[in-house]
Amino acid sequence: MKRLLVIQGGGRPKGNTSQLIEHFMAGARAAGHTVERFSLVTHEVKGCLGCNACRYGKPCIQKDGFQELLPKIQTADCIVFASPLYFWTFSSRIKALIERFYSMAQADPAPVLGRYETYPVRDCALLMTAADNYFWTFEQAASYYQFALIHYIGFHDKGMLLAGGCGDTNGKPQIDKTPHLKAAYEFGKGLYQF
Repeated sequence: MKRLLVIQGGGRPKGNTSQLIEHFMAGARAAGHTVERFSLVTHEVKGCLGCNACRYGKPCIQKDGFQELLPKIQTADCIVFASPLYFWTFSSRIKALIERFYSMAQADPAPVLGRYETYPVRDCALLMTAADNYFWTFEQAASYYQFALIHYIGFHDKGMLLAGGCGDTNGKPQIDKTPHLKAAYEFGKGLYQF
């Protein structure tokens, strides 16, 4: 069985994204996986400063939630990024975390597709919610996921669940009126079946 780390990058405590995560985790646990949730809402992770201390064997100069999260990332088989759609992409919390992956990179003597560094290999997946459900709603977020995490960092894609049409954020969460919660359960349960 696998160790899954779900990183929540935003949303309200009982909002659409939180509910999607809960159902995904229930499905993954039903399949026998160990699942842990880490909230970037309650554990702040700041963006990379580009100081390069990590490139010289020194710890990151920023003291924030990343120090607590890093060992969890290093032991996870799969990292699941979960975010509401903010301005057509991931939340700034998720983007800040992805920047901090820089500290895990190693020099790559044979770069692929223009890369000059190698990252630890992990599986990853994406869970997202949005009020809208147009054909283009998740286009930028899905592109960023594919480019930054799959093509550049080199994680292995386990799939995306893009849950649109979850209702206006000014009101109560509406995800329970969609098929997305059941889909999240099945996604978690089937993540490693194939």
